[in-house]
Amino acid sequence: MKTTLHKADTRGHANHGWLNSYHTFSFGNYHNPERMSFGVLRVLNDDEVAAGMGFGTHGHSNMEIISIPLEGDLEHKDDMGNTTIIRQGDIQAMSAGSGIQHSEKNKSGDAQVKFLQIWILPKTANVTPRYDQITLTPNRLKNQLHQIVSPNADDEGIWIHQNAWFLLGEFDKDLVKTYILKNNANGVYIFLLEGKCIANNVSLEKRDGLGIEDTDHIDFTFIENSKILLMEVPMAN
Repeated sequence: MKTTLHKADTRGHANHGWLNSYHTFSFGNYHNPERMSFGVLRVLNDDEVAAGMGFGTHGHSNMEIISIPLEGDLEHKDDMGNTTIIRQGDIQAMSAGSGIQHSEKNKSGDAQVKFLQIWILPKTANVTPRYDQITLTPNRLKNQLHQIVSPNADDEGIWIHQNAWFLLGEFDKDLVKTYILKNNANGVYIFLLEGKCIANNVSLEKRDGLGIEDTDHIDFTFIENSKILLMEVPMAN
């Protein structure tokens, strides 16, 4: 088993005034050759957007982009005609494919927005762009890893063009949980949103990230009430 620990305070950081962002992997002006990606997981940004501000219209191609709101309301617009609001409890996915233009803006005039912005390299290039979002059923995260992203349109959660699975869970102190990988050739990247836990004998605190390779399962012990995002991804595209 191989583990790679990224402590919260070692992440890249950029404060643009309207945007305060922490980068687990190289992004923008933060470049670390030892942190380019974890397999097909290319970007994991922990973003705070000031009231009334946001990302203006800009383009992407050949990337699967997943947004997970943590606080506040974020308005999405794109050149496919979609105008939607995503809130805590929603999951948003865009397949940029052959090219997409979009904007993401904080709808509130007095409250910030917090969300995770995650980029996954797709298994197929130049697919037809698509947008989708779902709202999680209340209490589905309680003391279980609930699937929110998968490769399959008919499976639970939202689907993307990659053999990757994302799961979210909110766990009580002292609970023990085991995750069995879908594919033993994959790796797992764990991002601890809140709390403290031990994952395969590695201690994690709030906003720590841990990549694990060459294993078929992950054992968790939750030291405090905790919330985790688990991403199982191919290590090569």
